[in-house]
Amino acid sequence: MSARAAALPGLVGVRYRAGAGRGHVESWFMKANEPDGRRALWVRCTIFARPPLAPVAEAWAIAFDRHRGHVAVKSTVAFESARFARDALDVEVDGCALSREQARGALASGRGALSWDVAIGPSLAEPIVHFPARAMYRDGLPPFSKLVTPVSDARASGELRVDRGGGDVDVWELGGWPAMLGHNWGKGNAELYAWTHCNAWDVEGLAFEAMSARVRVGPLLSPMATAAFVRWRGKSWDLSRVRAMTNNRGSISLRRWEMTGEDGGLRVACDVAAENDDIVGLHYANPVGPITHCLNTKLARARLELRLPDGQTVTTTSRAAALEIGTIQPDHGIRMFL
Repeated sequence: MSARAAALPGLVGVRYRAGAGRGHVESWFMKANEPDGRRALWVRCTIFARPPLAPVAEAWAIAFDRHRGHVAVKSTVAFESARFARDALDVEVDGCALSREQARGALASGRGALSWDVAIGPSLAEPIVHFPARAMYRDGLPPFSKLVTPVSDARASGELRVDRGGGDVDVWELGGWPAMLGHNWGKGNAELYAWTHCNAWDVEGLAFEAMSARVRVGPLLSPMATAAFVRWRGKSWDLSRVRAMTNNRGSISLRRWEMTGEDGGLRVACDVAAENDDIVGLHYANPVGPITHCLNTKLARARLELRLPDGQTVTTTSRAAALEIGTIQPDHGIRMFL
């Protein structure tokens, strides 16, 4: 296990401290993709604090269906009624529970209902600890949005019930769907960001995750910072050192994210894009500042080119990539579901 991964146990439990008197956003999430890219499940448990208002906990779920359309549901409850472990990935909000081993829950809204019971595991690749220095994960120090991926590649098995109303019910059997688990927290969302993850490629044993962001520093937006992470048949590369992030190049539009990068003998080029109909718009509130519009899909098209340190080249594609683009621009043309 790498030194970064060894630091993970202290980074998966809840970071929010009730009564601290400052704004905070935090989430734990799971995604699982049908390997052919037709359907996907995303579930998320969150904390939102904006003093002097009382903090709340939220449960979110989306059944992405390329052919039949998506069902998105959400519940908001008092923070005190939810459960968040301090030393493990183990949370529960309004009956929706998420841990390293299981995701289960049920939510309903005017747009439909979802219920799921999914086993997760075993983990097939090393976790992703995104920042190279442990000090970068200290509360109150930049970067002000933190993230880790405790499970970068696993398999999910179980059942999802998708109720579209009027007796239209699908039952999805998740038979070893590629899955992952993530955790992020901080003072708020970056003003412009993109995050992608894919472990359902047309080659086996590959998981890829990357992010790009610009953050506000006083009256100015910072230059684009981009990091990428590759897990390939038992080996790991993290293009997130200061030197690598100086060389990495990322580009974000409202439907596409692209990057190139190089570090440690590894070269990466990736392009991830989505059609309007495959995207679910979500409102992410911030403790300070405007609402973030998250353009969220788990059905993006992706192309990845790798040149490994030994000279081997890998070119692969997917129709089952996660792509989340965050923007404060409201005129993005995507339907907002939640």
